[in-house]
Amino acid sequence: MSSNDLSTDGLWRRLRRPSLKYSLLTLLFTGFVAGIMFWGGFNTVVEATNEEQFCIGCHEMRDNVYQEYKETIHYSNRTGVRAICSDCHVPKEWTHKMIRKVKATRELYGKVVGTIDTREKFEAKRLTLARREWARMKANDSLECRNCHSLASMDTTKQKQRARKQHEFAIEDGNTCIDCHKGIAHHKPANMTEADAG
Repeated sequence: MSSNDLSTDGLWRRLRRPSLKYSLLTLLFTGFVAGIMFWGGFNTVVEATNEEQFCIGCHEMRDNVYQEYKETIHYSNRTGVRAICSDCHVPKEWTHKMIRKVKATRELYGKVVGTIDTREKFEAKRLTLARREWARMKANDSLECRNCHSLASMDTTKQKQRARKQHEFAIEDGNTCIDCHKGIAHHKPANMTEADAG
């Protein structure tokens, strides 16, 4: 390779040189544009799967946990701030979000085969499903909760005495939100054990 090929002019000549039909520059530009279009389309689809209507349409929850959620402060409150399904069940950070999306395909399989397609089937599996979600949230230190709530940002002096004590203990003991707040957005399973209660 000559020094002329390494110069800027030589590089541009090589990039403009045709392959069989198109120049390398044309192929790179086309690949770049196609990559942007694919990435944009992919992210658009991923974000569409985080919409509440998508969640209740694809996961067996419209007549079960979604109705319970509508009775909670996360659905309706004095400030008008609403947390939707993905706020609590899908991490915001891209890598964790993709891992969660892949794991959620298991739930879609359950929809296809009808694992929990009736209220009775759902209630029979409710504790198993809850334990799985509690374990996931415990493992990630209640990451989704902490997108909105932070122990460090709480003014415990403005809380009721019981809440203040519990939050102070949580900070001291290194607990996470789900350790105390099971059932905050959905009813607790009827057959929970003491260990489940925390």
